[in-house]
Amino acid sequence: MKALVLTAPGQIEMKEVPVPVLSTGKALVKIKAVALNRRDDWIREGKYPNIKTGMIMGSDGAGVVESVHDDEHKEWIGKEVVINPNIDWGQSPDVQSTRYTVLGMPVDGTFAEYIAVPVDRLHHKPFHLDFLQASALPLGGLTAFRALFRKGELRAGQNVLISGFGGGVAQFAFLFAKAADANVYVTSGSDSKIEKAIKMGAKGGYNYKKQATFDELWKTKGGFDLIIDSAGGDQINNFIKMLRPSGKIVFYGATNGKPNNVDFYRMFWNQLSLLGTTMGSDQEFQEMIAFVSKHQIRPMVDSIRPFSKLMESFADIAKPNKVGKIVFQV
Repeated sequence: MKALVLTAPGQIEMKEVPVPVLSTGKALVKIKAVALNRRDDWIREGKYPNIKTGMIMGSDGAGVVESVHDDEHKEWIGKEVVINPNIDWGQSPDVQSTRYTVLGMPVDGTFAEYIAVPVDRLHHKPFHLDFLQASALPLGGLTAFRALFRKGELRAGQNVLISGFGGGVAQFAFLFAKAADANVYVTSGSDSKIEKAIKMGAKGGYNYKKQATFDELWKTKGGFDLIIDSAGGDQINNFIKMLRPSGKIVFYGATNGKPNNVDFYRMFWNQLSLLGTTMGSDQEFQEMIAFVSKHQIRPMVDSIRPFSKLMESFADIAKPNKVGKIVFQV
């Protein structure tokens, strides 16, 4: 079978490798579609912990169960599935275990024609999604779901700001918050992305490349109950100013690095919370899939490409004009 392998630090190659041999408790999934994540690019560049060469990359994938090792699991054969990429989250819903990792490094991942995974990683594909849309769900959808509902405790009618609209997690945070009947606003460096968000139901938007502060957005909208962010950096203090009393900032990344300072005075006086999050538990993955099915949510897909173009598509992951996920037909 064909698979995208990390052959050396900074080097990837589409190779012919053996189809996985099943062991106890596992199922063989014929991959139908996969999606790219920033995590994949960080692994390719050697910027991720515990890099292990010779591994098949990829965390997002959907397909059809072709066979199982154990007769007790044979009801899965022929089922259309989405794969939960969590490995060893652990028993606590509050935080992952010290053994926690994600499919695709250091365990073989989804960027292949077949994958062997434990049966308990399988979830029925939402009926309203095709394989390409479903493949976009796992990492981004799970991260956004936990950020909004467990960490952010989002409720209907609240004002929510999603920073960096168009990114993988941000698009799911936007879609989920809309489905939960929140008043959703966005930031972006692109007027066209803001216009797209408003057409999709956003109450308003802010172009951070054109305005130095968030004053206008804050004054006209009355402040935010929840802000979802992936960038960090000094903009965190703008967010702190925009929060209503007892508001929360939930962040799942820090692409802009550390802030030079943090407005602790405003934080303690207004009873604000700054909360970190990453991925989510197995229970939250199940809840996320159910939420997507209930609300008929369709992930935003930037482009659909053949699996043969996967390797050359890494350069497009961070392109500023991208909205949604890059997905591949396998």
